[in-house]
Amino acid sequence: MTDTLQGPHTHPDLHDLLDRMTLEEQVSLLAGADFWRTAAVPRLNIPQLKVSDGPAGVRGGGPLVGGVKTAAYPVGIALGSSWNVDLLHEIGASLAREALDKGAGVLLAPTINVLRSALNGRNFENYAEDPVLTGRLAVAYVHGLQQNGVAATPKHFAGNESEYQRGTISSDIPERALRELYLRPFEMVVREADPWAIMTAYNRLDGVYCSEHPWLLQTVLREEWGFTGLVMSDWGGTHSAAESTRAGLDLEMPGPARARADLLQEAQRDPATAAAVRERAHAVLRLIERTGTFTHPRDVSDAAERDTDHPGTRALIRRAGAESMVLLKNTGLLPLAPGRTVAVIGPNASAAQIMGGGSAQMNAHRAVSPLDGLRESGHATRVSTAVGCDNDKYLPVPQVPVRITYRAQEGGAETARDERSQAEVMWFQYPQGVDPRAFHATLTLTVHAPHDGTYDFSLASAGHSRLQLNGDTLVDNWEAWTPGATYFGFGSDEVRGQRHLNAGPHELVVTFSPNDFQNGIAGFNAVRVGFRPEPAEDSVRQAAALAAQADYAVVCVGTNGDWETEGVDRWGLDLPGRQNELVQAVLNANPHTVVLLQTGGPVTMPWLARAPAVLQAWFPGQEAGHAIADVLYGHADPGGRLPQTFPATLKDDPTHPLTPDVQYPGENGHVEYREGLYTGYRHVDRHGVTPLYPFGHGLSYTTFEVSNAQLSAPTLTAGESVTVHVQVKNTGTRAGSTVVQLYVHDRESRLERPHKELKAFAKIHLDPGQIGSVTLPVGMRDLAYHDPAAHAWVAEAGDFDLLIGQSSADLPLTVHLTLDTPWSEPTR
Repeated sequence: MTDTLQGPHTHPDLHDLLDRMTLEEQVSLLAGADFWRTAAVPRLNIPQLKVSDGPAGVRGGGPLVGGVKTAAYPVGIALGSSWNVDLLHEIGASLAREALDKGAGVLLAPTINVLRSALNGRNFENYAEDPVLTGRLAVAYVHGLQQNGVAATPKHFAGNESEYQRGTISSDIPERALRELYLRPFEMVVREADPWAIMTAYNRLDGVYCSEHPWLLQTVLREEWGFTGLVMSDWGGTHSAAESTRAGLDLEMPGPARARADLLQEAQRDPATAAAVRERAHAVLRLIERTGTFTHPRDVSDAAERDTDHPGTRALIRRAGAESMVLLKNTGLLPLAPGRTVAVIGPNASAAQIMGGGSAQMNAHRAVSPLDGLRESGHATRVSTAVGCDNDKYLPVPQVPVRITYRAQEGGAETARDERSQAEVMWFQYPQGVDPRAFHATLTLTVHAPHDGTYDFSLASAGHSRLQLNGDTLVDNWEAWTPGATYFGFGSDEVRGQRHLNAGPHELVVTFSPNDFQNGIAGFNAVRVGFRPEPAEDSVRQAAALAAQADYAVVCVGTNGDWETEGVDRWGLDLPGRQNELVQAVLNANPHTVVLLQTGGPVTMPWLARAPAVLQAWFPGQEAGHAIADVLYGHADPGGRLPQTFPATLKDDPTHPLTPDVQYPGENGHVEYREGLYTGYRHVDRHGVTPLYPFGHGLSYTTFEVSNAQLSAPTLTAGESVTVHVQVKNTGTRAGSTVVQLYVHDRESRLERPHKELKAFAKIHLDPGQIGSVTLPVGMRDLAYHDPAAHAWVAEAGDFDLLIGQSSADLPLTVHLTLDTPWSEPTR
């Protein structure tokens, strides 16, 4: 055997390369080298491949907070609201360039779990409650990314529809619901876009961990769907060595190997495991090849990452943000007239809520708040502002420099120093000589008290922590540390303290040390300091008084990345804190008030009847304030349509009975999907409930009429397809867009089916008075349901209604289609 197979810039024969590898070298490829990189085999010039978190930006190899700057795009549910496959393709292509800037050949995106519940903590990362809408958008995103040389990694496969106990809980899903709802977007993206990688979910599926589920990874993914890419675990989501390897999991992440630490010994004892190792190693090599890394090895070090702010990216994010915004209600107040005074009120007025929390966080090039955007637009003669109330789940993190001193143990000699840009530190990398499992850190920072008064302080940490001011302990999170809701469930809950401060600077000292809480990701440590003046009791009244003095008020309410985050589900449906009180007070003070919502999912709106205009802006990326101003002043049409039903109350959500149970959030390690097929608008149809806003709803600044639906053929033979041509007219006085939606209703079927199911949609932009048309395809799978007993997709001969309109509750057109012969497609 020679020591080298190929030079650094050649295109290898992968099977020959495998033949030349030792079993130990093959095994080495099946777990990461570190948090973000695969292992290299220098003897054979096999390079490392770097992966990076997405899906709304490319963070690179840095921490979840801080790190190299990058572009922040609208979050998943915002892009889902666009209903625009061309836009998703464009964003995928733009993200590929961002990934290459960070030396990454793989983006851990898109997130395509279907929205089952209103309380999923990662609602904001996913596209929609409907599998077809989710799948169509995901296909476009993956095409845009991979056509530019970066691998997509659709996630989380499968059954990760909530965050409660996600690391261990079993999602028990009836097979029809699993096939028709939760697997369908993955099937679409595999068959139509050929993703180069897929990430497994943390949870179990019907009792078996997804990362070692032979039916899921081999039978369905590879054999039925023809998947040819790599399957990787979520971070810390591998639970066995030989078993996961034989089941079809190619890559354990992160590294070094934990669950697969003994894989070499197991493979040496068992020929079947050794054969599986070779197959899994081939998948790793193929991913390296597909990303061009053999022929053009990248510098995968974090030091080589570029923070280029590309021309055109800001404009794309701004345009995408506006196209994602859903105008829920408008009685004529919007768009705002220029040359008037505006009061921008609320906790999200001057705070730019551009992203959700968890692994979706990044250090954005910039963050434009609604206040910034309205002021910089130049359309108002005066822009005033007041907070009114807070919406903090955790106290705000001081954005000040933090000096860190490391010692091997408390009182020991200094071993290293570091500096961070804010008072939240997540350690993914450590200075040389620091043991991630045994160190003592002292963090020093200075906060400024703007006035004499009472101030709140807090600590939350994955590890023991203590906060001191002038030698006195303010917050003790050391002796009584217990696991809580922060840091994906690996950290404590927030612990608070309070002190009276004089105006001026004050030095804070935090001591930190890892604890013995094992979390599956070796050496994950974090600490967060919070600091805030105690809110004034009459702050709501003061804000309302300011609003009364302006021509217009824009009240900016909602949540932030602490509420909408990975690792913990949403708090409920009511806006946190005193925000509903604030909205009511501002509406009372100024009838010309726009309610600007920024959330990651549905919320209740007890003030809705009195509000003349409500705009759902989601978390629209770094250009948030500019996109918001564009829509408020009519420079951009609000292009969004709801991708998720907004229930009027939590009891109307199909997964939420009056008391928690096994249906949600789960009991005794199981969550049962008892609602089956009936989520979202399907639940609304079946039970006759009236949602706050229906799936697909959204207003434009103009009006549209859909008419003259023409079916290419009234009768269909098994295996064929038809198209529906629909005329669309802009009947208003402004340019704008709408989404034409087609739902299928099966008049009679052997198995019960939802009343209607979305099967096709098209977005169209028209000038005033312009007439256009859209073409909507309908094929066999659009008419079919899954029959578990037959192990097949089945479309029964008979009559179907194709319902067409502009939302699930607005379907004025019906065309009739007859399938003259039955059709089926076996799944195995």
